[in-house]
Amino acid sequence: MRDPYSVLGVRRNAGPDEIKAAWRSVAKAVHPDQNKDDPLATQRFAEAGRAYEVLKDPKLRNRYDHARREAELRRMEEMKRKVRGPEEETIDPETAEEMISRIFETKDRARAQNQRPQEKKPAAPQAKAEPAPEPRPEPRAEAAPEPDARPEQKIEPADKTPMFGGFPRAAAPAADLVSAIVRRIRGAAGKPAPEKVPDIFCDVTVSIEDIFRREKATATLPDGQTLKVTLPAGTTDGSIIRLKEMGYRLNGMLRGDVVVTVRVLQDGRFRTDGTDLRTTLPVNIQDAILGCDMTVETLTGPVSITIPPWSGSDQVLRLEGHGLPTAEGKRGDLLVELRLMLWEKPDEKVTDLMRSLRNGLFL
Repeated sequence: MRDPYSVLGVRRNAGPDEIKAAWRSVAKAVHPDQNKDDPLATQRFAEAGRAYEVLKDPKLRNRYDHARREAELRRMEEMKRKVRGPEEETIDPETAEEMISRIFETKDRARAQNQRPQEKKPAAPQAKAEPAPEPRPEPRAEAAPEPDARPEQKIEPADKTPMFGGFPRAAAPAADLVSAIVRRIRGAAGKPAPEKVPDIFCDVTVSIEDIFRREKATATLPDGQTLKVTLPAGTTDGSIIRLKEMGYRLNGMLRGDVVVTVRVLQDGRFRTDGTDLRTTLPVNIQDAILGCDMTVETLTGPVSITIPPWSGSDQVLRLEGHGLPTAEGKRGDLLVELRLMLWEKPDEKVTDLMRSLRNGLFL
C-alpha cells in the first residue's frame, strides 16, 4: 500500500476535516464512472478508499505513523552501520573512489601488481654484472643493493590500504560512498563531467480553479517533505512540471530534479479537455425545438448563450475564450453540451401532441 498521505494529497499534520475534504475530491476525480476509459480507475478508487480508512481512524493513523517512523529509523541505522566506519571525519571524494576501486578490483590495483615484477628486473642484472670482473670481496659489498630492493617492494603494498580495516583515515561518509558506487557502476569514474542524481517523481492534485488562478500547489515527496509548485500557463491534466535541482544531493554528483505530474480534479461542473473546458446545460423539449437564450456558468461568471432551434441532446455549443490559459497567453474554449430534459411533472398537452404525431391526427 502506498503512503495514504500521498494518495489523498494531504499533509502529515492534516486535521480530520481536511482529510475528509481531500477524500471527497480524490474520490470524485478517480471514480470509475467518471473515468470509463481508464482501466486503472477502479484500482485508484480502491486505493483512495483504503487510505481514507487509515487516516480517518485515529488509532490506525497513529499506528501507521509510528510504524513508518520506526521503519525509517531502522533503515537509517542499518545504512549507518553498513556504510560508515568507526569515525565520522569528512574526507575528499578521492578516498571513496579508492575504496570502491579496491572493492571492484579496478585498474589501480591491477597496475600495482604489474609494477612489482618490473621493479625486480633492474636489480637482478646488477647483482650478476658486478662479480663478473674479479672474484674479490668488493663485488659482494656492491651486491648489497639486492637486499635493499626487497624492502622497497614490501613498502609498496604497505602504502595500499587493505580492502577492509586498517584505514589511515576515517571511512568514506555515506554520500561519498554512494556517489562513488554509482559512478563506478555507470562507468563514469574517470569522466570530467559528474553524474546526475536520479530524479524524484511525485503527483500533485489541483482543481480547475487553481489552474485558472495560477495558484501554487503543494506536492508531497516520497520522504514526506512538501514542496510548493507553481502552475504555469498551459497546465492541463497529466502535465509534467520539472523542478530543476530540487531533488536529492550526493557529494560529487549533480543534484537531481523533482518531476511533478499534475492531476486535475473533475468536480462535475467543469471537465478538462486539454485547455478547453466542458460543461453540461439541461434544456427542455420546448426550448430545444423552438430555440431560446439561456445562461451558462463560466470560470469568470455567468454568460448568455443562444440555443438554436431544433437542438438535439448532446449537441455541443462552443464559447471561445472561456477555457483555461494556454502557453501562448490565450485561453481555451468552453464546450457546452446540451442535455434534453423533461419537465418535472407530466404535461397533458405535450403528451397528446406526441401521441397524435405517433398515431396520426384524426378529425
